[in-house]
Amino acid sequence: MFFHSLYDLERIAVVGVLAYVTLIVMLRFTGKRTLSKMNAFDLIVTVALGSTLSAAILNNQVSLVECALALALLCALQYVVTFTSVRSQTFANLVKSEPALLYFEGRFLPEALRRERVTEKEALAAMRSQGVADLDRVKAVVLETDGSLSVVQDKGGGLDTLRDVSGIAESKQP
Repeated sequence: MFFHSLYDLERIAVVGVLAYVTLIVMLRFTGKRTLSKMNAFDLIVTVALGSTLSAAILNNQVSLVECALALALLCALQYVVTFTSVRSQTFANLVKSEPALLYFEGRFLPEALRRERVTEKEALAAMRSQGVADLDRVKAVVLETDGSLSVVQDKGGGLDTLRDVSGIAESKQP
C-alpha cells in the first residue's frame, strides 16, 4: 500500500507547511548565525532543527505546538550561547574549540595531526581542493572549529589570520 489513509497525507501537508513557516519566522528573528556552522555547537543546532521539523511532519504523536516549542527552544538556546560567547571569552572557550595548525612552512605537524585525528592524505586533499599542487606555495593548513580544513597560501604576506590558531607560536620558533 502506498499510504495508510488520506488523513495522514493531509496531516503531513498541513503540519509540514505550518511547521516550515514557523521555523522560517523563528530563523528570521534569531538571525543568520542560527544556521551557520561555525563550530560544533552550531552544527548540532542545525541538525536538531532539521530532526525536530522532520519529527513533527512524520510523527502524528508530535503536535504542531510541541514542534513550535521545540524549535523555539533550540533557536533560543543557540541565540543565548552565541550571545554569551561574544561577551564572555571564558564561556566561549567552554563551547568552542580552537583552530589547530596541522601543517606549517613545508612540514606536517605529526603530533597535531594525531591529536586532531587527521591524516596527511586528508590535508593534502584539502590543498588539492583549493587548487594547490606545489607544497612550497602552502604556508599553513588549519583544522577550523567547524571541522573544515583551511589552506593558507604563501603569498609573501604576514600571518595575521593565524593569530588564534593553536600551535602557531610553537611552529614559528626555529
